[in-house]
Order: sequence, then structure tokens, then C-alpha cells
Amino acid sequence: MFIDHFLMCHRRFEALESSYLSGLEWLNTEEPLSIYKDLCGKVVVLDFFTYCCINCIHVLPDLHALEHRFSDKDGLLIVGVHSAKFPNEKVLDNIKSAVLRYNITHPVVNDADASLWQELEVSCWPTLVILGPRGNLLFSLIGEGHRDKLFSYTSIALKYYKDRGQIRDGKIGIKLFKESLPPSPLLFPGKVAMDHATGRLVVADTGHHRILVIQKNGRIQSSIGGPNPGRKDGMFSESSFNSPQGVAIADNVIYVADTENHLIRKIDLEAEKVTTVAGVGVQGTDTEGGEEGDKQPISSPWDVALGTSGSEVQRNDILWIAMAGTHQIWALLLDSGTLPKKSDLKKGTCIRFAGSGNEENRNNAYPHKAGFAQPSGLALASEEPWSCLFVADSESSTVRTVSLRDGAVKHLVGGERDPMNLFAFGDVDGAGINAKLQHPLGVAWDEERQVLYVADSYNHKIKVVDPKTKGCTTLAGTGDASDASSSFAESAFNEPGGLCIGESGRLLYVADTNNHQIKVMDLEARTVSVLPVCKSDSAVVDGSFPREKQKTVPKVPKSAPHIGLPPVTVHPGQALQLRLKLQLPPGAKLTEGAPSCWFLEAEGNEWLLQEQIPSGDIENISNQPAISLQIPTHCLSLEAVVSVIVFLYYCSADSSACMMKGVVFRQPLQITSTQPACAAPVELTYAF
Repeated sequence: MFIDHFLMCHRRFEALESSYLSGLEWLNTEEPLSIYKDLCGKVVVLDFFTYCCINCIHVLPDLHALEHRFSDKDGLLIVGVHSAKFPNEKVLDNIKSAVLRYNITHPVVNDADASLWQELEVSCWPTLVILGPRGNLLFSLIGEGHRDKLFSYTSIALKYYKDRGQIRDGKIGIKLFKESLPPSPLLFPGKVAMDHATGRLVVADTGHHRILVIQKNGRIQSSIGGPNPGRKDGMFSESSFNSPQGVAIADNVIYVADTENHLIRKIDLEAEKVTTVAGVGVQGTDTEGGEEGDKQPISSPWDVALGTSGSEVQRNDILWIAMAGTHQIWALLLDSGTLPKKSDLKKGTCIRFAGSGNEENRNNAYPHKAGFAQPSGLALASEEPWSCLFVADSESSTVRTVSLRDGAVKHLVGGERDPMNLFAFGDVDGAGINAKLQHPLGVAWDEERQVLYVADSYNHKIKVVDPKTKGCTTLAGTGDASDASSSFAESAFNEPGGLCIGESGRLLYVADTNNHQIKVMDLEARTVSVLPVCKSDSAVVDGSFPREKQKTVPKVPKSAPHIGLPPVTVHPGQALQLRLKLQLPPGAKLTEGAPSCWFLEAEGNEWLLQEQIPSGDIENISNQPAISLQIPTHCLSLEAVVSVIVFLYYCSADSSACMMKGVVFRQPLQITSTQPACAAPVELTYAF
């Protein structure tokens, strides 16, 4: 019985592997996994994720727990399928860094061209797909928050197939990438802050799960927490954090966004003690707040900034929080005070300030009706005429402002006008909406020059924004994910995540995350250097990444219809016009920044496409492209079939999830030497 089962499984997985997995890159394995060899006889959980996505990050603890509950010996195998949203995320070295940052210990495959994504008809991040030991699809879970169902379904499936003798005990060859890393003083530092009173630097050494206080010369003065993740208050020697990000310091007190613990922590440098001031230690779903801090559940705080409430005296009595997990801006009252459009609030209150909780790029005069998409960086400009928070809104690739006078949320640079389009990214200097960013994570306000610095993380650049003109220009970085300290123009960064101003506005400190460094930008000399926290001979994990491969035809989903068209008579030298007439579902909008496109194929008649334009973009559903097919003057056959493959990204009317859909039009051609009357354009019509 088992031999029959194995042969059937072998055939199913072999077909999948030969069609979709040939040549894909793997991480955390001794060698590329063979689907039909290694996955046959297992219950397989495929985690479709992209490493920028906070919802995907929220699923990882569930998968870690599942791995501890069951192993490959029990018949379970978890495979991360990284299907990128941003171009920067397709690069293997960048995925390696994410695997290290998030302590992913199961195999991960780089599904850069979304082959597996489309084969299994996945439509949004995150999605968990569970396969049986024959490669049969058992069920899928879309989004986060399905831990109980995941454990229940997996345990039932393992027992069911084990009782029937269909589970194999074969062990997977795991080789963790992190085991090859040399020791380093910093590991993926996420954020940095300056103590303007003493000149000390505070660094969130995220990968080491600790907070460092560093003197101007780079010497570490205090190390709090680490090297392993944990959640413990107390004296410095016993306290612990879990992937901390944002830090803010004033009066010998550091506030920390303890991201993966879903907490805000307070470090008292004089008492050498750590306490929790907000959060309960588990991910919250509340989008309103209003409870006392240590009773209020919160979700993945990513940055913090100290500010002042409605009082006239500047006293740092509010901690602003970029709550990435609920796509909002929150406030923690460090003393009794007021917020715009709110009555008096007592000390310790933790409450939503702006953002509906929907993942959107929506600006609005009413703060609770505005929408953010994973806000990840904050900078305060308390002086007039600004009186605002600047927000690096990473998933919309924008920088926004939140008024401290009335809470109004406004656009500054990046993105586009459609609040549902979270794919309007790029690397373009310009003004306002004409400027394009790619997943910015950090901002810093220069009060002296009245400009904003932006860590344009996935473009590996530092940019500067003039809020008066909304002009956004590149200040430093070549755009390559590399490591170079030189002039601004020749310097290189690798996913910089945090910024802060120091030395009375002369220096800009950069948490150069994937280079495991703090870089120092001299704004007057226009040079970049490395703060010598790391030794000069310390190794850099990731080097420069290869350029994008030439565009190839993506795999069309299995559900994509194949539409056969009536034959058309053409003659050599004729230009045949093929006009797309695609219709989206009611209320749906094409995601303009995503790579919606068309391709031409002529299988078995490749001569037909010589010197043709083989592909193009679809940028506007109301003005769709006309495809010109030039029939060669020398035809090798009197009959041929040309296929037009259409690949669309669009957002449905009731959801911000990006759909990937496809359709294939097959147009038979009958080639004749006699010149017929002028042929009418062929309309390629389909309603999704």
C-alpha cells in the first residue's frame, strides 16, 4: 500500500517541481529541496509571505510554536514561500537578512517570480496552504490570527494520515544560515536616537535583542538585554527584549518600542532598571485604546517619539507610538494632559490618536477616518508653522503628516491619490505625489535647516524633503544594497531603518540595518563614515545584489481562462492590431504601481515574434493598450497561433488585498499571399 501511495505522490509532486520549482533558490537547507523526494509523505505547511508585511511577521510565532509541537519526524514540514511585493524583496541576500532578523528556522524558498503563488492560486499575504502527503490541497488560511485552526487542522491531518500508513519518517537536511555568521557588535540595528543633553547615542540592536547606550567615540556605555529574546522587567542584568525597534531618550530615561513583545518599555539609566509602561505582552487587536498603559493590549509598536500635550510648557509628557500592527498612531500619556479633540486624559492612558485601523493610504481632516499602512517611523516638528508628526508609512511608500493642532492627516511625498493602492512605489526624485519611495522606515527632523530626512529603506538611500515645497531629493546612497563610506554620492547603504540628528544639526546618524552598522553623515562636509562600534575587520553579512533579471513571462494561475478566438486572415508585412478590452469587477481598481502587463507567445512558431515588442505594461484600465503584431515578410508557415497573456493586479471594492489574475487569448492566424481588405482590429474582451 505504501509503495502505491509513494508512486502516486511521486508523480504529483514531480509534475509540480518540473513546472514551477526548477532553479528556485533555497535557504536554511543543506541543498535545494526536492518536492517529490522530501515533501512526499509529509503534511506540508506552505507559508506564503513577504518580509515587509507586518501581518506576515505576526504569523511567524504561530509557526515557531507549531514547529516545537511537531517535527519532521512526526510528519510535519513547514516551508516559507517568499513571494515578494517589492522588487527589493526578490533579492536572495535581502531575504537572507530577513530570515536572520525574524529567526526563521524552517526551509525558505525564494518564489521571486510568484510561480508557486500562482500555481496554488494565492491572492494575498499572508496565506497558509496545507498539503497532504500526496500533494493534495487540504485547506488554506488567509490572513493572521488563525493559530487555533492551524494547530487543530494540522494535528488532525497528521493523525489521520499516520493511522493510514501514509506518513514517512524521512529527515530534512536543515542548515541554518545564521550558523555561518561571524560575531558582530551590532546585528540588524533598527533605530537610533540622540540624547541631546549628553551627546550619547541610543541604538536598538534589534538582532541582539538589546538596547545600547554609546558614547560619541563609539564605546558602549550600557548594554541592556540580549543576546537572546525574552520578556522580563528588572535590573539591567536580568531584563530582556524581543526585537526592539524605536527608541527615544530624555532626562536619563529611554522609551523602547519592544516590537515582538508588543510592549512599550521604560529604561531608567540612573536606577539601571527596566519596566513596562504599555502593552500586556501579547498581540492586541484593539483599535481604540483608552485603558491604562500596562492594561492596554497593543500590536507591534515600531517607533516612538517624545512630545508635549496641549500645555504651553515643553515637558515631554506624551510618547507618540507608530503602531505598525494596527496601522495607526497612538499616544501614551506620561503625565495628565490633553490631545487634540479630546478631553483631559489621566497619566498612563494609552489611546489611538490617528488612523482607522484599516490598511490604507487615506488622508483626512478627521484623524480617526484617516488610514495608514504599517507606519514605521516618527519625527516630531513641534515648532510653528509645522506643529506636526512626520510619519514614514512604509507599506504605502509615503511620508505623511499628522497635525498636533487638530489631528488632520495629510500627504507629504510618495504614493498616489488612490487610498487603496499600496503599490505606488519607486525611486524618483520629485515633488509631492511625483516623488516615489520604496518602503521607507525612518524619518528625522532637522530643526535648524527646516528639512526632513527620510530613510528610503528599500531604495538603500537617504533622501531629504523640504516640507514647504514638498520637494524630495536623494541626499546619499548609490541605490545599490552595498556598504561604502565616502562622499554622499558614492556612499552605499543596505536597507537603512532609522535616523537621528546630532551635534547641533551637523551630523545625521543612520541605522544601516543590513550592514550591521551605525553610519555617520556629516551634513556640512557631505561625507559618510562608520561609527567604530564594530571593529574594522568585522565582516559584513550582505554585499551588493544582482540586477533584476530580464522580464520573463510569469506563470498564469490555473484558474485563468483560455479564450479561443475565431481565425483571422492576414498577409505578410501586415500590422494586425490587438486591442485589450478588460473589465474589472464593480468598484475594483487596477493597482497602478504593480506590474500588470501583457505578453506575446507563439509556441512552435517563434519566427512570428522576431523583432516584435513581446510585452508591455497595463497602467490604466480606462485606456488599455493596443498591441501591434507585425506579420513577418517571410513566413515559415501558412498557419500559426499567437497567444496574448494578460496578467493583472487589482484591488477589490471591499478589500485592500491585491488580487493577481490572468487570462490567455489564443488567436489563430491564416496567412495568405493575397492582400485582403484592411483587417479590423481584434478585440480581446474579458470581464474578471
